[in-house]
Formats: sequence, structure tokens, C-alpha cells
Amino acid sequence: MQDHTYVVNVDGVIVRDGEYLLIERGADEEHAGGLLAFPGGTVEQPPGGNDTIEKTIRREISEEVGVEVGAVEYVHSSTFEADNGSLCLNIVTLCEYVRGEAHSRAGDEVAETHWFSYDELKTHDDLPAFTADFADRVEEFRTPA
Repeated sequence: MQDHTYVVNVDGVIVRDGEYLLIERGADEEHAGGLLAFPGGTVEQPPGGNDTIEKTIRREISEEVGVEVGAVEYVHSSTFEADNGSLCLNIVTLCEYVRGEAHSRAGDEVAETHWFSYDELKTHDDLPAFTADFADRVEEFRTPA
């Protein structure tokens, strides 16, 4: 059996009035630079902490786009290898929009913010496959059959 150690990343999908908040990642970002993604980042909580996923995504959303979120719901997880070769566990969450106007608060990490309807984001030329997959999973989660 191979030994794998993963960086834990959490993405927060925020839907407000039927529109999804996406960021355009900074061009110099180590992973997926310049691509459209959902706000998020890595777990930085010391051992023994509680509500790790929720605290991580609230912190990242506040730091990156200045929006406050309420309830956080688990949607999906997957693993991938980042552009720098590190192994990542990615957790996708649906976050309840509470307040704030989305804007880039971390210019090196976030070049711009955008609100798109599900249909708009699915036809956007710069949407990478992983972001499209996360959007599909959230849309399915939000609108069960």
C-alpha cells in the first residue's frame, strides 16, 4: 500500500438569487492560475479543533471576497494532484449567503469576482472542467429530483 498525505482544501459555493459566486484566480496562483473557480482554500486549523470545514470556508470566503456566509453544507469530496505535484483532498460545500458585496480582497489570489446563473456559468468559455463538475453537483444538491 502506498503512503499518501493530502493537503485539505475546501471550496465554498455561494448561491444568491439564483446566481453562483465565482472568482477568477490570480494569474500567479500556484494551482489553476487565471481560471474561474469557487472561493476557498486550505485547512489551517491546529490539531484538536472543531467545525474545521465550516471555520475554514468562512475564513477563506471572508478573506478572498468579503462575503459573510451562514449555514455550510457538505456536497462532495474528491482528490487530485495540484500543478505543483502536491496531493489534495478537495471538499465542496454549499454556503448560505448572509451579507456583503463580493469583491477581490486578496488581489494576488483573486483577480475578479463574478455572479453567474447556472446556465451562464456552464456556457462560459473560461470554465475549467473541475469547476463545472462542482457546479453540477451543487445544482443537483440544491434541486433534488
